[in-house]
Amino acid sequence: MISGKKIAFKRLNEAYNNARIEEFDNNSKYIFFSDCHRGENTPYDEFSKNQNIFLFALEYYYNNGYTYVEVGDGDELWEHSNFKHIRLAHDEVYTQLKKFFDEDRLIMLYGNHNIQLKYPDFVEKNYYKFYDDYNEEEIELFPGITIYEGVVFRHRDTGQEILTVHGHQGDVLNDSFWYFNMLSVRYFWKFFHSIGFINPASPVRNAEKIHKIERIYSHWIKRHKTMIICGHTHRPHFPKAKELPYFNDGSCVRASGIQGIEIEDGKIMLIEWRIRTDSEGDLHIKRKVLRGPEPIERFDLRKR
Repeated sequence: MISGKKIAFKRLNEAYNNARIEEFDNNSKYIFFSDCHRGENTPYDEFSKNQNIFLFALEYYYNNGYTYVEVGDGDELWEHSNFKHIRLAHDEVYTQLKKFFDEDRLIMLYGNHNIQLKYPDFVEKNYYKFYDDYNEEEIELFPGITIYEGVVFRHRDTGQEILTVHGHQGDVLNDSFWYFNMLSVRYFWKFFHSIGFINPASPVRNAEKIHKIERIYSHWIKRHKTMIICGHTHRPHFPKAKELPYFNDGSCVRASGIQGIEIEDGKIMLIEWRIRTDSEGDLHIKRKVLRGPEPIERFDLRKR
């Protein structure tokens, strides 16, 4: 076993062993989004172009009883050191997320670009509440929230498990050496990013790096007989017939729109929200199923 694979297996095992357990059944409804990279609404903020699509999708999922699962890299804390500026720039998004939180329908994981959220002191200082300068008062945001590295979704009836992590676990530059990579992004790469250059440590446009991550995660899935839902690579993936159950929910910063994974009625599907025109040429935000739905039970490796 190569060292990179050993490291990834170790990190995935840690995430699994320390994960929150979320029990679900065929009446449960979840939407998984990741890699929003919400910034300060500057030229570096990739999320801004899709904010209206994202808000429309959130309203749909809230009204239809889904639990929102943010699979890491929701906030771009590598490029922007002050969360207050991110919250102000995307105030409507956090207002909507708070509605999920207040009804115990919000699960948040951290990724490499918001890895600071693994520190409870940072979360308490920035996410429990904020000071409203206009009204000169403190307002609750997500009081008492816990941000997780991993969540294991466990079916109440079958015992089938789905490990959900961001997907940076074992990606050495974005995991073990995240702090140094963060500094390079904050003080160098973000300026080049705004004109089209990509940090070579990022897997986003590095096909070899993406495929390596997917291969290693697939080996872990085969060994542990456990599905994975993750993000990180920004490449949506829904396994074909006979493939191992590696799912990737894509990202919310692609030019084509935002992708996600839905679970409903005991089935899983890959979806996309994007702007489309109707026959009159009017623009509308539409949801499209890209792959699935497929019964989750079909991906239970314990039966193979």
